[in-house]
Amino acid sequence: MALSKLTQIRILARPTYPHHPPPQSTFISFRSLSFSSPEEAAAERRRRKRRLRIEPPLSSLNRSQQQQPQQPQKSQIPQNPNSPKLPEHVSALSGNRLNLHNRILTLIRQNDLEEASLFTRHSVYSNCRPTIFTVNSVLFGLLRQSKYSDLLSLHRFITQAGIAPNVITYNLLFQTYLDCRKPDTALEHFRQFTNDAPINPSPTTYRILIKGLVDNGRVSKAVELKEEMGVKGFAPDPVVYSYLMSGCVRSGDLDGVFGLFEELKEKLGGFVENGVVYGALVKGYFMKGMEKEAMQFYEEAVGEGSKVKMSAVAFNSLLDALNKNGKFELGLRLFDRMIEENRPPWCLTVNLGSFNVMVDGYCAQGRFKDAIEVFRKMGEYRCRPDILSFNNLIEQLCDNGLLGEAEEVYGEMSEKGVNPDEYTFVLLMDACFKADRADDAAGYYRKMVDSGLRPNLGVYNKLVDGLVKVGKVDDAKSFFDLMVNKLKMDVASYEFIMKALSEVGKLDEVLNVVDTMLDDDGVELTEELQEFVKGELRKEGREEDLGKLIG
Repeated sequence: MALSKLTQIRILARPTYPHHPPPQSTFISFRSLSFSSPEEAAAERRRRKRRLRIEPPLSSLNRSQQQQPQQPQKSQIPQNPNSPKLPEHVSALSGNRLNLHNRILTLIRQNDLEEASLFTRHSVYSNCRPTIFTVNSVLFGLLRQSKYSDLLSLHRFITQAGIAPNVITYNLLFQTYLDCRKPDTALEHFRQFTNDAPINPSPTTYRILIKGLVDNGRVSKAVELKEEMGVKGFAPDPVVYSYLMSGCVRSGDLDGVFGLFEELKEKLGGFVENGVVYGALVKGYFMKGMEKEAMQFYEEAVGEGSKVKMSAVAFNSLLDALNKNGKFELGLRLFDRMIEENRPPWCLTVNLGSFNVMVDGYCAQGRFKDAIEVFRKMGEYRCRPDILSFNNLIEQLCDNGLLGEAEEVYGEMSEKGVNPDEYTFVLLMDACFKADRADDAAGYYRKMVDSGLRPNLGVYNKLVDGLVKVGKVDDAKSFFDLMVNKLKMDVASYEFIMKALSEVGKLDEVLNVVDTMLDDDGVELTEELQEFVKGELRKEGREEDLGKLIG
């Protein structure tokens, strides 16, 4: 711009040639046109230097302002240095940190969650710090496999390490406490989140909390959170209403079901387009004995010309309502329709829950072969059974005396890439005891321990009690020796194995158990138990052996 102005001045200063044409040369000497002499040019340069020292040019000021980062206003500067940090943006997941993220995802896909968690911890103090997105992936993997203690331990670790959580991290934490039947703890953490965190909850946050509260029988508290969603400015959420309506169905509050539906309909302008609420509504009418009204809303949802949008979840809820209220054949026809309309990825009308509902329906009808068949077909529709699906079918087969079929389903778990959990082995162990197969029951317990799972004291007591009842005291003692250092034994557990050994005359083994008990800091050899052992030893004239051991 300065050059163009200078050019204009020089052109205006150009002399005119009234009698002769201007020279044809394309080169113009700007200096000769601007100043009459070199002395005049030098004077102009000195004058400009003096002016620049006093007043820098505007272009220089603009450039310096662009180069300097904009300083935050005083109101934006946190007054408390301990204020929580904002979570990282997804753009941080790049370069070496992205490579680390992919390596940990590979471990998760390989079901090596222990290594994935350990790798994440080690990376925190390396030159390639994991992002919160990587941490969330590990936390979700632990939650999916119900490894709640490991999840909470990792969460505490990343909090102490200063990795700022995002809303997904908080959601995973809330879900963990709700799954562990600790709704009060979940609500406490939620209040801390809303009061102290620099980020806001999302609709998913409220969905998780409301569903978890309903599952824990806290429907009234869930309704309060629904009201809070409206205060926060979130639109009416049919999914949230479906959770609340299902909770009212379970608690028998049928008026609550209908009231919530009317409230949602009013907020949405008189018509509920999302079909997710219709299943609970139909169940409510069935429970009230109003079958006609139930079928009317069923037709409104899936009848010919219906304007209700049905997802897989919405279909599943209706399917469950039919199967549990004497309409199983109608449910079969609905399931066939769902299969026909399923056009992944654009139209998904079937998911894992659909097959779980049908398995329950067949089992309720006593058609266990059909239940197994439909369970095995889910892979044809891009549905992969999880541990809950396997345990559900195995439990129903075991409860109905079909241990052989249950073991066949258990054998298919490895083919589907699903690892059995503690509950799987307990189901099979209990069924084996009922079928007088104590050795197989013990075998399932040993498999559980060998696979790295941690059975609790109740499962151990159930095992040794079953072995003792069939006269396998030596096997019970071997499992005692195996588990005494892995479990927190109580006095009752020690007393049980002592009495079992004394009944078969194994007093030396009783003394060994007493010796182990004395080394256990968590329990105390009570006077009653001492008297019992002395009485058994007295029968053999060995009463002083206990005194030598204690002394």
